[in-house]
Amino acid sequence: MWCHGRRSALFAVAVAAAIVAAAAAGEVVHDGRRTYIVHCSHAAMPSEFAAHVDWYASSLQSVSGGAAEVIYTYDTLLHGYSARLTRAEAKALEAQPGVLLVNPETRYELHTTRTPEFLGLDRAEALFPESNTASDVIVGVLDTGVWPERPSYDDAGFGPVPAGWKGKCEGGSDFNSSACNRKLIGARYFLAGYEASKGPVDTTKESRSPRDNDGHGTHTSSTAAGSAVRGANLLGYASGTAKGMAPRARVATYKVCWVGGCFSSDILKGMEVAVADGVDVLSLSLGGGTSDYYRDSIAVGAYSAMERGIFVSCSAGNAGPGAASLTNGAPWITTVGAGTLDRGFPAYVTLGNGNKYNGVSLYNGKQLPTTPVPFVYAGNASNSSMGALCMTGTLIPAKVAGKIVLCDRGTNARVQKGFVVRDAGGAGMVLANTAANGEELVADAHILPGAGVGERAGNAMRTYASSDPKPTANIVFAGTKVGIQPSPVVAAFSSRGPNTVTPGILKPDLIAPGVNILAAWSGSVGPSGIAGDDRRTSFNIISGTSMSCPHVSGLAALLRSAHQDWSPAAIRSALMTTAYAAYPNGDGLLDVATERAATPLDMGAGHVDPSKAVDPGLVYDLTAADYLDFLCAIEYEPAQIAALTKHSSDHCSPNRTYSVAALNYPSFSATFPAAGGTEKHTRTLTNVGKPGTYKVTASAAAASGTAIKVSVEPSTLSFSKVGEKRSYTVSFAAGGRPSGTNGFGRLVWSSDHHVVASPILATWA
Repeated sequence: MWCHGRRSALFAVAVAAAIVAAAAAGEVVHDGRRTYIVHCSHAAMPSEFAAHVDWYASSLQSVSGGAAEVIYTYDTLLHGYSARLTRAEAKALEAQPGVLLVNPETRYELHTTRTPEFLGLDRAEALFPESNTASDVIVGVLDTGVWPERPSYDDAGFGPVPAGWKGKCEGGSDFNSSACNRKLIGARYFLAGYEASKGPVDTTKESRSPRDNDGHGTHTSSTAAGSAVRGANLLGYASGTAKGMAPRARVATYKVCWVGGCFSSDILKGMEVAVADGVDVLSLSLGGGTSDYYRDSIAVGAYSAMERGIFVSCSAGNAGPGAASLTNGAPWITTVGAGTLDRGFPAYVTLGNGNKYNGVSLYNGKQLPTTPVPFVYAGNASNSSMGALCMTGTLIPAKVAGKIVLCDRGTNARVQKGFVVRDAGGAGMVLANTAANGEELVADAHILPGAGVGERAGNAMRTYASSDPKPTANIVFAGTKVGIQPSPVVAAFSSRGPNTVTPGILKPDLIAPGVNILAAWSGSVGPSGIAGDDRRTSFNIISGTSMSCPHVSGLAALLRSAHQDWSPAAIRSALMTTAYAAYPNGDGLLDVATERAATPLDMGAGHVDPSKAVDPGLVYDLTAADYLDFLCAIEYEPAQIAALTKHSSDHCSPNRTYSVAALNYPSFSATFPAAGGTEKHTRTLTNVGKPGTYKVTASAAAASGTAIKVSVEPSTLSFSKVGEKRSYTVSFAAGGRPSGTNGFGRLVWSSDHHVVASPILATWA
């Protein structure tokens, strides 16, 4: 059989290189061992074994001599197991018959009220069902667990738990199995992989249970599907009714992240159990860099989830605004970037020279004196080269006591800088952006009077503090303000494309609210997230693509309730093709990092618009077979495809031509040589709305203004009934441009009732 060692030499070299890379990546090693995930061919189990678990144990015994034990077995999303192995044992296991791949474990990191109104859901509720179908949709959230006592998990008005639900509420330290209800219908935790790598969980710092001691998981799950809570606020800010995107959906949480990170063996097991439990949507606000899809545990788990009709959304990451910084780029995952709301938390910093600067803050405590307060730049109050950053122990108390301290943003947590200033005797803090963050402002619940300001204001303040013989300042906090324009804008931290694994698939897919988001919070930690913060709040305001991801997860749940026969690809298509890329006046959405119009590399199709997504007119649908053809197009080896999909190696026919450009994706990414060239894409649209005739418009241009010729054939598509399909081709042609040049555009199908839009990316390689 093909699985019995039929791999190319190049593939063998790649396996060895990945194992070496794992050693260099800082993964936890003790006794020369680290965790590996072993992918096996389910059909290759030798006949002498009665069960796969026996085969796995035998294969492990044969290479380790009993020194290694199985951590998890995997039975649905993949076939195989995880275990702690030496490098030599991993290579020996890789060579065994029936073993497809041996992947080193990856450590993933978390990507860390007004939103329904901003998204128009308060005006669009009539478009979504209030029947039992809405409450039968289950959102599974893999994160840091849950704080079940929060009112966001109130089950008032909910009927019985859906009959097909197979999940459970697992008890543990500080968490009773009775903590779940008809809203929060499941809570589990997974730590065998974490403990195999890091040792036992420190129960003085976190609960060995589904209990959320971090806050991140409670925030994300309540953002996706929290029940409506009146009077929600953080320290008086953002007061109002807080509710998730799908408040009638059920929630199931899977704790896979701990103080030391989120380990891929636990994530895979959590995904596998969630799928078996019966979730309809999987939400993962975490990531771990980029790698080939067959080595990316989230991509592996998401593929099998997709096959079972489960929508999977993931955060793009917080590594922006640098190019090619996103994670979770597999085409069967919906990859979500972050934008702002039209709500802000203004604070004003006035200097002794009379200049006044706008900032942001969530501080609510004892105010500064109304009279001017001495002002000092941290870089001038330290003997350390890191003093300007207000790192722990770097400030000289005698130089900051009783003063407002200007700290540079970067390296350590924003809120932690306030603790450093306070501990050195400072009276307040201004947190100034540097070039890395530009004019992006993210509000924080500072422990002392503090405000964040942009780079330009920060530069002016540094100059003033260093040149005036007696500099002074004051900070005034102005509460909550709504109606801020322009909004949304793309957050600077939001990770950007292109997709480094497959440049022919444009990522991110879209953006959603991810800045200053109010949602439920853990009772174990203060709003700053710092250990020394003894404040406790039921809600918190935080930012990140971790926050934008559950917005899309909840919206997917709404669409699933409204269209139960839609595939995950159809749901993503509806969200993407109805997203908006411009403000009502026609100007393109702004990127706060550049203060210019955002591009598809920043925002994908644009900002999500759920009131239109529920009735998109047409969708670009995809099946598992289409994704298999895609894997053939990117020339994955048979064993790699089998490990990723569990399908046999003979899918890729030598008699067929496969092309990434043929994947029926709701966006376009064309690549030309530097000398210029042409590229043809094919797409198929499925009618899910009224009968109608659609006409196309398409245009694209390089940043220099050089036009890219876009030809669509046919230019008109007519649909007479729901489910009818029509195909078209798009030809892109361009002259020569320097390598690395990008061009952008948009292809739009319009009828009397619908607009179906797709972004275009063109790249000269």
